[in-house]
Amino acid sequence: MSLHGSPTSAELIESVREWLERDVMAATEGRLRFHARVAANVLATVERELAMGAEQEEEHKARLATLGMDDDAQLAAAIRNGDLDDRLDEVRDVVRADVAARLAVANPKYVS
Repeated sequence: MSLHGSPTSAELIESVREWLERDVMAATEGRLRFHARVAANVLATVERELAMGAEQEEEHKARLATLGMDDDAQLAAAIRNGDLDDRLDEVRDVVRADVAARLAVANPKYVS
């Protein structure tokens, strides 16, 4: 059991998202309905980040480590400086995996 007990923050977010989707959007139209949809989408993104974020962050660090990098800024500098030009396939694989992880949170419909 966690310090804060139940409902968890993830459960609270899910409840609000479901209320927006089921009740608010169904009972409204126009601008209010649009904003309710946007809010529900934001909450869904937060839910996915809470569910996957920690594991994705560890995987991201491991991918960076395969290139000898500690963080994204160091990777960007190495790419700009041409330090990884002899490892472009590896860099491409790391960047693709990172983009896929970000899309899995931001909008999983975009991940093929």
